[in-house]
Amino acid sequence: MLLLNVPLPSTCQTTLNASTLNQTIPPTAATSSNAIPNTTTNNPTVKSTINRGTNSFLQRNSSSNSTSQDAILGCGADLDPVYSYLCDRQAAWGIVVESLASLGFVVSSGLLVGLLFWTLWMCVSSRQRRGIGGSVASMALFLLSTAGVFALTFAFVIRLTTQTCPTRLFLFGVLFSLAFSCLLARCLALLGFSVARGWGEAGVALALFTLQVVIATEWLIIVLLRDGQPCQYSQGEFVMLLIYVLVLLAAGLVLSLYCLCRSCLTYSYSGGSHRQSQVQATLLCLTLLVSAAIWVVWISLLTRGNMEIGRRPQWDDPVLSIALVANGWVLLLGHGLAQVVLLCRWEASSKEGPLDFGGWTSPNANLPGLGSPKEGRENRSFENDGEERRSEKQ
Repeated sequence: MLLLNVPLPSTCQTTLNASTLNQTIPPTAATSSNAIPNTTTNNPTVKSTINRGTNSFLQRNSSSNSTSQDAILGCGADLDPVYSYLCDRQAAWGIVVESLASLGFVVSSGLLVGLLFWTLWMCVSSRQRRGIGGSVASMALFLLSTAGVFALTFAFVIRLTTQTCPTRLFLFGVLFSLAFSCLLARCLALLGFSVARGWGEAGVALALFTLQVVIATEWLIIVLLRDGQPCQYSQGEFVMLLIYVLVLLAAGLVLSLYCLCRSCLTYSYSGGSHRQSQVQATLLCLTLLVSAAIWVVWISLLTRGNMEIGRRPQWDDPVLSIALVANGWVLLLGHGLAQVVLLCRWEASSKEGPLDFGGWTSPNANLPGLGSPKEGRENRSFENDGEERRSEKQ
Protein backbone atom coordinates (compact mmCIF):
# COMPACT_ATOMS: atom_id res chain seq x y z
CA MET A 1 0.00 0.00 0.00
CA LEU A 2 2.93 2.36 0.65
CA LEU A 3 4.29 1.62 -2.82
CA LEU A 4 0.95 2.51 -4.35
CA ASN A 5 0.71 5.83 -2.52
CA VAL A 6 4.31 7.01 -3.02
CA PRO A 7 4.99 8.46 -6.53
CA LEU A 8 7.38 6.19 -8.39
CA PRO A 9 10.27 7.48 -10.50
CA SER A 10 10.16 6.91 -14.24
CA THR A 11 13.06 4.46 -14.17
CA CYS A 12 11.11 2.04 -11.93
CA GLN A 13 7.82 2.26 -13.77
CA THR A 14 8.57 -0.61 -16.15
CA THR A 15 9.67 -2.85 -13.28
CA LEU A 16 6.38 -2.24 -11.43
CA ASN A 17 4.44 -2.94 -14.60
CA ALA A 18 6.29 -6.22 -15.11
CA SER A 19 5.68 -7.38 -11.53
CA THR A 20 2.07 -6.38 -11.81
CA LEU A 21 1.77 -8.33 -15.02
CA ASN A 22 2.90 -11.51 -13.30
CA GLN A 23 0.11 -11.10 -10.69
CA THR A 24 -2.77 -10.10 -12.94
CA ILE A 25 -2.20 -11.93 -16.23
CA PRO A 26 -3.14 -15.63 -16.43
CA PRO A 27 -0.33 -18.21 -16.23
CA THR A 28 -0.09 -18.63 -20.00
CA ALA A 29 0.27 -14.91 -20.57
CA ALA A 30 2.78 -14.61 -17.76
CA THR A 31 4.89 -17.38 -19.29
CA SER A 32 4.90 -15.67 -22.64
CA SER A 33 5.88 -12.37 -21.06
CA ASN A 34 8.68 -14.03 -19.13
CA ALA A 35 10.08 -15.28 -22.46
CA ILE A 36 10.68 -11.70 -23.55
CA PRO A 37 14.35 -10.93 -22.89
CA ASN A 38 13.88 -7.23 -22.19
CA THR A 39 11.02 -5.88 -20.05
CA THR A 40 11.21 -2.48 -21.71
CA THR A 41 9.82 -3.79 -24.98
CA ASN A 42 8.50 -1.51 -27.62
CA ASN A 43 5.73 -3.86 -28.71
CA PRO A 44 2.51 -1.84 -28.47
CA THR A 45 0.37 -4.95 -27.80
CA VAL A 46 2.40 -6.06 -24.78
CA LYS A 47 2.64 -2.48 -23.56
CA SER A 48 -1.14 -2.04 -23.62
CA THR A 49 -1.60 -5.39 -21.85
CA ILE A 50 0.81 -4.36 -19.09
CA ASN A 51 -0.87 -1.00 -18.63
CA ARG A 52 -4.33 -2.55 -18.59
CA GLY A 53 -3.30 -5.10 -15.95
CA THR A 54 -1.64 -2.43 -13.86
CA ASN A 55 -4.74 -0.21 -13.94
CA SER A 56 -7.05 -3.06 -12.90
CA PHE A 57 -4.71 -3.99 -10.03
CA LEU A 58 -4.57 -0.40 -8.79
CA GLN A 59 -8.35 -0.04 -8.99
CA ARG A 60 -8.93 -3.26 -7.06
CA ASN A 61 -6.48 -2.31 -4.29
CA SER A 62 -7.83 1.20 -4.04
CA SER A 63 -11.39 -0.05 -3.67
CA SER A 64 -10.46 -2.52 -0.91
CA ASN A 65 -8.39 0.16 0.81
CA SER A 66 -11.28 2.61 0.78
CA THR A 67 -13.64 -0.04 2.17
CA SER A 68 -11.34 -0.79 5.12
CA GLN A 69 -10.83 2.91 5.76
CA ASP A 70 -14.60 3.50 5.75
CA ALA A 71 -15.13 0.69 8.28
CA ILE A 72 -12.42 2.03 10.57
CA LEU A 73 -13.71 5.57 10.27
CA GLY A 74 -17.20 4.38 11.08
CA CYS A 75 -16.00 2.83 14.35
CA GLY A 76 -13.18 5.21 15.14
CA ALA A 77 -9.67 5.61 13.83
CA ASP A 78 -7.95 3.89 16.76
CA LEU A 79 -10.42 1.01 17.18
CA ASP A 80 -9.13 -2.52 16.85
CA PRO A 81 -10.78 -4.32 13.88
CA VAL A 82 -11.71 -7.14 16.29
CA TYR A 83 -14.43 -4.86 17.73
CA SER A 84 -15.70 -3.59 14.39
CA TYR A 85 -19.05 -5.42 14.62
CA LEU A 86 -19.95 -3.38 17.69
CA CYS A 87 -20.24 -0.20 15.64
CA ASP A 88 -20.20 -1.22 11.99
CA ARG A 89 -23.30 0.20 10.32
CA GLN A 90 -23.04 -2.16 7.38
CA ALA A 91 -23.18 -5.20 9.70
CA ALA A 92 -26.34 -4.05 11.46
CA TRP A 93 -26.79 -7.36 13.28
CA GLY A 94 -24.03 -6.47 15.73
CA ILE A 95 -25.65 -3.20 16.82
CA VAL A 96 -29.12 -4.77 17.16
CA VAL A 97 -27.85 -7.78 19.10
CA GLU A 98 -25.75 -5.73 21.52
CA SER A 99 -28.68 -3.37 22.16
CA LEU A 100 -31.06 -6.22 23.01
CA ALA A 101 -28.38 -7.95 25.07
CA SER A 102 -27.69 -4.79 27.07
CA LEU A 103 -31.39 -4.28 27.79
CA GLY A 104 -31.80 -7.91 28.84
CA PHE A 105 -28.77 -7.72 31.12
CA VAL A 106 -30.10 -4.59 32.83
CA VAL A 107 -33.57 -6.11 33.35
CA SER A 108 -32.16 -9.40 34.69
CA SER A 109 -29.79 -7.63 37.05
CA GLY A 110 -32.56 -5.32 38.25
CA LEU A 111 -34.85 -8.27 38.98
CA LEU A 112 -32.06 -10.07 40.84
CA VAL A 113 -31.24 -7.07 43.03
CA GLY A 114 -34.92 -6.33 43.63
CA LEU A 115 -35.61 -9.94 44.60
CA LEU A 116 -32.76 -9.97 47.11
CA PHE A 117 -33.83 -6.69 48.73
CA TRP A 118 -37.47 -7.82 48.83
CA THR A 119 -36.48 -11.07 50.53
CA LEU A 120 -34.37 -9.21 53.08
CA TRP A 121 -37.23 -6.85 53.83
CA MET A 122 -39.66 -9.76 54.24
CA CYS A 123 -37.32 -11.55 56.63
CA VAL A 124 -36.93 -8.41 58.77
CA SER A 125 -40.56 -7.29 58.82
CA SER A 126 -42.30 -10.67 59.05
CA ARG A 127 -42.65 -12.28 62.47
CA GLN A 128 -43.34 -15.73 61.12
CA ARG A 129 -40.83 -17.60 59.04
CA ARG A 130 -42.01 -18.24 55.53
CA GLY A 131 -40.88 -21.22 53.51
CA ILE A 132 -39.60 -19.16 50.58
CA GLY A 133 -35.85 -19.46 51.12
CA GLY A 134 -35.37 -22.30 48.64
CA SER A 135 -37.54 -20.67 45.98
CA VAL A 136 -35.73 -17.36 46.32
CA ALA A 137 -32.31 -19.04 46.12
CA SER A 138 -33.32 -20.97 43.00
CA MET A 139 -34.72 -17.81 41.39
CA ALA A 140 -31.53 -15.90 42.23
CA LEU A 141 -29.45 -18.59 40.49
CA PHE A 142 -31.75 -18.52 37.48
CA LEU A 143 -31.62 -14.73 37.13
CA LEU A 144 -27.84 -14.84 37.53
CA SER A 145 -27.54 -17.34 34.68
CA THR A 146 -29.91 -15.31 32.48
CA ALA A 147 -27.88 -12.14 33.02
CA GLY A 148 -24.74 -14.12 32.16
CA VAL A 149 -26.32 -15.34 28.91
CA PHE A 150 -26.98 -11.74 27.86
CA ALA A 151 -23.43 -10.71 28.81
CA LEU A 152 -21.93 -13.65 26.90
CA THR A 153 -23.44 -12.29 23.69
CA PHE A 154 -20.68 -9.67 23.48
CA ALA A 155 -18.04 -12.43 23.29
CA PHE A 156 -19.67 -13.59 20.05
CA VAL A 157 -20.21 -10.10 18.63
CA ILE A 158 -16.47 -9.53 19.10
CA ARG A 159 -14.48 -11.63 16.67
CA LEU A 160 -12.83 -14.88 17.72
CA THR A 161 -9.46 -14.26 19.38
CA THR A 162 -7.29 -16.02 21.93
CA GLN A 163 -9.05 -14.02 24.65
CA THR A 164 -12.67 -14.60 23.57
CA CYS A 165 -12.19 -18.28 22.69
CA PRO A 166 -12.00 -19.62 26.29
CA THR A 167 -14.93 -17.41 27.26
CA ARG A 168 -17.06 -18.79 24.46
CA LEU A 169 -16.21 -22.43 25.07
CA PHE A 170 -16.55 -22.41 28.85
CA LEU A 171 -19.44 -20.05 29.61
CA PHE A 172 -21.85 -21.03 26.82
CA GLY A 173 -22.62 -24.48 28.21
CA VAL A 174 -22.14 -23.54 31.87
CA LEU A 175 -24.65 -20.67 31.86
CA PHE A 176 -27.32 -22.60 29.96
CA SER A 177 -26.83 -25.65 32.17
CA LEU A 178 -27.47 -23.51 35.26
CA ALA A 179 -30.63 -22.03 33.73
CA PHE A 180 -32.03 -25.38 32.60
CA SER A 181 -31.08 -27.00 35.93
CA CYS A 182 -33.14 -24.39 37.78
CA LEU A 183 -36.10 -25.07 35.49
CA LEU A 184 -35.72 -28.82 36.00
CA ALA A 185 -35.56 -28.38 39.79
CA ARG A 186 -38.70 -26.24 39.64
CA CYS A 187 -40.51 -29.02 37.79
CA LEU A 188 -39.45 -31.53 40.44
CA ALA A 189 -40.71 -29.18 43.18
CA LEU A 190 -44.10 -28.83 41.47
CA LEU A 191 -44.39 -32.60 41.16
CA GLY A 192 -43.88 -32.94 44.90
CA PHE A 193 -40.50 -34.67 45.09
CA SER A 194 -39.09 -34.44 48.60
CA VAL A 195 -35.55 -33.85 47.35
CA ALA A 196 -36.66 -30.56 45.72
CA ARG A 197 -38.59 -29.12 48.65
CA GLY A 198 -37.40 -25.96 50.38
CA TRP A 199 -33.67 -25.45 50.04
CA GLY A 200 -33.42 -28.74 48.18
CA GLU A 201 -34.57 -27.00 44.99
CA ALA A 202 -31.45 -24.83 44.86
CA GLY A 203 -29.31 -27.81 45.88
CA VAL A 204 -30.62 -29.94 43.00
CA ALA A 205 -29.96 -27.10 40.54
CA LEU A 206 -26.37 -26.67 41.76
CA ALA A 207 -25.72 -30.43 41.67
CA LEU A 208 -26.90 -30.71 38.06
CA PHE A 209 -24.96 -27.58 37.12
CA THR A 210 -21.65 -28.82 38.59
CA LEU A 211 -21.36 -31.68 36.09
CA GLN A 212 -21.33 -29.30 33.12
CA VAL A 213 -18.62 -27.22 34.82
CA VAL A 214 -16.39 -30.30 35.00
CA ILE A 215 -17.09 -31.23 31.36
CA ALA A 216 -16.40 -27.70 30.09
CA THR A 217 -13.18 -27.41 32.08
CA GLU A 218 -11.74 -30.68 30.78
CA TRP A 219 -12.75 -29.94 27.20
CA LEU A 220 -11.32 -26.41 27.36
CA ILE A 221 -7.95 -27.69 28.58
CA ILE A 222 -7.82 -30.21 25.74
CA VAL A 223 -8.69 -27.61 23.09
CA LEU A 224 -6.23 -25.02 24.38
CA LEU A 225 -3.26 -27.41 24.54
CA ARG A 226 -3.70 -29.83 21.65
CA ASP A 227 -1.37 -29.83 18.62
CA GLY A 228 0.18 -26.48 19.54
CA GLN A 229 -2.78 -24.67 17.94
CA PRO A 230 -4.89 -23.09 20.69
CA CYS A 231 -8.64 -22.73 20.16
CA GLN A 232 -8.85 -24.66 16.91
CA TYR A 233 -12.19 -26.45 16.94
CA SER A 234 -14.98 -27.23 14.50
CA GLN A 235 -18.68 -26.50 14.68
CA GLY A 236 -19.45 -30.16 15.36
CA GLU A 237 -17.06 -30.23 18.31
CA PHE A 238 -18.72 -27.15 19.76
CA VAL A 239 -22.12 -28.85 19.60
CA MET A 240 -20.69 -32.03 21.14
CA LEU A 241 -19.61 -29.99 24.14
CA LEU A 242 -23.27 -29.12 24.81
CA ILE A 243 -24.72 -32.66 24.86
CA TYR A 244 -25.29 -32.58 28.62
CA VAL A 245 -27.09 -29.23 28.29
CA LEU A 246 -29.37 -30.79 25.68
CA VAL A 247 -30.09 -33.65 28.09
CA LEU A 248 -31.11 -31.16 30.79
CA LEU A 249 -33.32 -29.33 28.30
CA ALA A 250 -35.02 -32.54 27.17
CA ALA A 251 -35.57 -33.77 30.75
CA GLY A 252 -37.03 -30.44 31.81
CA LEU A 253 -39.36 -30.38 28.81
CA VAL A 254 -40.67 -33.89 29.53
CA LEU A 255 -41.22 -33.16 33.23
CA SER A 256 -42.95 -29.85 32.48
CA LEU A 257 -45.35 -31.57 30.08
CA TYR A 258 -46.11 -34.23 32.69
CA CYS A 259 -46.61 -31.57 35.33
CA LEU A 260 -48.95 -29.62 33.06
CA CYS A 261 -51.03 -32.70 32.26
CA ARG A 262 -51.19 -33.62 35.93
CA SER A 263 -52.33 -30.17 37.01
CA CYS A 264 -55.00 -30.03 34.30
CA LEU A 265 -56.42 -33.53 34.88
CA THR A 266 -56.56 -33.43 38.67
CA TYR A 267 -58.80 -31.36 40.92
CA SER A 268 -57.77 -29.86 44.21
CA TYR A 269 -59.81 -28.16 46.92
CA SER A 270 -56.92 -25.83 47.74
CA GLY A 271 -58.11 -23.40 45.06
CA GLY A 272 -55.47 -20.67 44.80
CA SER A 273 -52.40 -22.87 45.27
CA HIS A 274 -53.62 -25.35 42.67
CA ARG A 275 -54.29 -22.54 40.21
CA GLN A 276 -50.84 -21.09 40.85
CA SER A 277 -49.14 -24.45 40.26
CA GLN A 278 -51.09 -24.83 37.04
CA VAL A 279 -49.92 -21.40 35.84
CA GLN A 280 -46.33 -22.25 36.75
CA ALA A 281 -46.50 -25.55 34.87
CA THR A 282 -47.87 -23.80 31.78
CA LEU A 283 -45.14 -21.15 31.81
CA LEU A 284 -42.43 -23.78 32.36
CA CYS A 285 -43.71 -25.86 29.46
CA LEU A 286 -43.85 -22.88 27.09
CA THR A 287 -40.40 -21.63 28.13
CA LEU A 288 -38.71 -25.00 27.63
CA LEU A 289 -40.59 -25.68 24.40
CA VAL A 290 -39.53 -22.39 22.80
CA SER A 291 -35.97 -22.86 24.08
CA ALA A 292 -35.83 -26.31 22.49
CA ALA A 293 -37.01 -24.85 19.17
CA ILE A 294 -34.30 -22.16 19.30
CA TRP A 295 -31.61 -24.75 20.00
CA VAL A 296 -32.74 -26.95 17.12
CA VAL A 297 -32.62 -23.99 14.72
CA TRP A 298 -29.17 -22.67 15.65
CA ILE A 299 -27.58 -26.13 15.79
CA SER A 300 -28.97 -26.94 12.33
CA LEU A 301 -27.66 -23.66 10.91
CA LEU A 302 -24.26 -23.96 12.56
CA THR A 303 -23.56 -27.54 11.50
CA ARG A 304 -25.27 -27.82 8.09
CA GLY A 305 -27.27 -24.77 7.05
CA ASN A 306 -24.49 -22.20 6.77
CA MET A 307 -22.32 -24.59 4.79
CA GLU A 308 -25.06 -25.49 2.32
CA ILE A 309 -25.94 -21.88 1.55
CA GLY A 310 -22.28 -20.85 1.37
CA ARG A 311 -22.21 -18.70 4.50
CA ARG A 312 -20.07 -20.90 6.74
CA PRO A 313 -17.47 -18.46 8.12
CA GLN A 314 -19.57 -15.29 7.92
CA TRP A 315 -22.79 -16.40 9.62
CA ASP A 316 -21.41 -18.53 12.48
CA ASP A 317 -21.00 -15.71 14.99
CA PRO A 318 -24.30 -13.96 14.05
CA VAL A 319 -26.22 -17.23 14.45
CA LEU A 320 -24.79 -17.87 17.91
CA SER A 321 -25.29 -14.24 18.99
CA ILE A 322 -28.92 -14.17 17.89
CA ALA A 323 -29.55 -17.54 19.56
CA LEU A 324 -28.13 -16.25 22.84
CA VAL A 325 -30.25 -13.09 22.83
CA ALA A 326 -33.44 -14.88 21.74
CA ASN A 327 -33.13 -17.65 24.31
CA GLY A 328 -32.17 -15.18 27.01
CA TRP A 329 -35.35 -13.16 26.49
CA VAL A 330 -37.45 -16.36 26.43
CA LEU A 331 -35.98 -17.42 29.77
CA LEU A 332 -36.39 -13.95 31.26
CA LEU A 333 -40.00 -13.40 30.22
CA GLY A 334 -41.21 -16.98 30.46
CA HIS A 335 -39.83 -17.90 33.88
CA GLY A 336 -37.78 -15.11 35.45
CA LEU A 337 -40.24 -12.23 35.43
CA ALA A 338 -43.32 -14.44 35.74
CA GLN A 339 -41.91 -16.41 38.68
CA VAL A 340 -40.96 -13.26 40.58
CA VAL A 341 -44.49 -11.89 40.13
CA LEU A 342 -46.07 -15.16 41.27
CA LEU A 343 -43.76 -15.35 44.27
CA CYS A 344 -44.63 -11.83 45.38
CA ARG A 345 -48.36 -12.46 44.96
CA TRP A 346 -48.18 -15.71 46.93
CA GLU A 347 -46.34 -14.03 49.77
CA ALA A 348 -48.84 -11.13 49.82
CA SER A 349 -51.81 -13.51 49.98
CA SER A 350 -50.18 -15.61 52.69
CA LYS A 351 -49.97 -12.59 55.01
CA GLU A 352 -53.64 -13.08 55.89
CA GLY A 353 -53.67 -15.10 59.11
CA PRO A 354 -55.90 -18.12 59.83
CA LEU A 355 -59.51 -17.57 60.71
CA ASP A 356 -60.22 -16.86 64.40
CA PHE A 357 -63.29 -18.64 65.76
CA GLY A 358 -62.97 -17.23 69.30
CA GLY A 359 -65.71 -14.58 69.01
CA TRP A 360 -68.11 -16.63 66.94
CA THR A 361 -71.49 -17.73 68.46
CA SER A 362 -74.07 -20.20 67.37
CA PRO A 363 -76.59 -18.93 64.79
CA ASN A 364 -79.40 -20.22 67.01
CA ALA A 365 -78.18 -18.37 70.10
CA ASN A 366 -80.78 -15.61 69.76
CA LEU A 367 -83.74 -17.98 69.38
CA PRO A 368 -85.66 -18.69 72.58
CA GLY A 369 -85.26 -22.18 73.92
CA LEU A 370 -82.44 -23.09 71.54
CA GLY A 371 -79.55 -20.97 72.65
CA SER A 372 -79.32 -22.11 76.26
CA PRO A 373 -77.72 -25.47 76.82
CA LYS A 374 -79.86 -27.65 79.08
CA GLU A 375 -78.91 -30.91 80.65
CA GLY A 376 -80.72 -33.58 82.60
CA ARG A 377 -83.78 -32.45 84.56
CA GLU A 378 -83.83 -28.99 82.99
CA ASN A 379 -84.84 -30.42 79.65
CA ARG A 380 -88.64 -30.51 79.26
CA SER A 381 -88.55 -33.30 76.73
CA PHE A 382 -86.56 -35.40 79.17
CA GLU A 383 -89.15 -34.83 81.89
CA ASN A 384 -92.09 -35.64 79.59
CA ASP A 385 -90.34 -38.74 78.39
CA GLY A 386 -89.88 -39.85 81.98
CA GLU A 387 -93.58 -39.36 82.89
CA GLU A 388 -94.81 -41.33 79.89
CA ARG A 389 -92.51 -44.22 80.71
CA ARG A 390 -93.69 -44.17 84.31
CA SER A 391 -97.33 -44.36 83.24
CA GLU A 392 -96.57 -47.28 80.94
CA LYS A 393 -94.84 -49.16 83.70
CA GLN A 394 -97.73 -48.54 86.06
